[in-house]
Amino acid sequence: MKRFFAAVTFLTRLPAPQTSMSDAPDIGRATLCFPLVGALIGLIQIFALQIFGQTANDNPLKSVLIAALLVIINVFVTGALHLDGLADMADGFGGGRDKERTLEIMRDSLIGSYGAVGLITLLIMKVAALAALIEANAAWQILIVAPALGRWTIVPLGKFTPYARKSGGLGQSITDFVGWNELIGASIFAAVLLFGLLDWRSAASLWLIVAAITLFVARFSLRKIGGITGDVLGANTEICETAILFAWVFLR
Repeated sequence: MKRFFAAVTFLTRLPAPQTSMSDAPDIGRATLCFPLVGALIGLIQIFALQIFGQTANDNPLKSVLIAALLVIINVFVTGALHLDGLADMADGFGGGRDKERTLEIMRDSLIGSYGAVGLITLLIMKVAALAALIEANAAWQILIVAPALGRWTIVPLGKFTPYARKSGGLGQSITDFVGWNELIGASIFAAVLLFGLLDWRSAASLWLIVAAITLFVARFSLRKIGGITGDVLGANTEICETAILFAWVFLR
């Protein structure tokens, strides 16, 4: 339970015992429960969908509004943690000429043109995919699977890819302290959720899509900055979550 509450504290703004997370090793060990926290985020969205979804009545405009509400809830619950990483990565990778300049831009708290375009594009895709699924009454399973599998990607990415910065950062607590126990445990949790909620063909397809995106991001980051940062971990999570929603529109 300490790992789970530490994961909740790290990934969300939900209340959790204050003693759950005290140092970097605690964050690394908490990655075992990252898929479960993703599922919790999904359950909160499903609760909102149950309240407002009945009013859609095959009305495309209402479906879009409800989809936007679910995205806003996701942002509120997570504190836009991963969206911030997406914007920073887009700015750094888009504007950085070399490793040091790229990392400098990514550390800057201001959002540039690449980051703004990346955020707007991703949010539009999320809302559009969710609206299509809500109108087709096919959203509830994927609202759990997408955030759960998206947060699972943090674990293998942190396990197999080195940290890019010389000085410490938030992402280093994951790259330095994720072990095989965390990777195997997180993978089991993700598999139970994925194959328990979807048919095996769809589940396998989504996992392959997510694995391919994560591998691409890892290799691209290695070439660009020699490893990953917390921003890369967050950006990959958002990209994978959006890809799952988008793919489910066509796979269901």
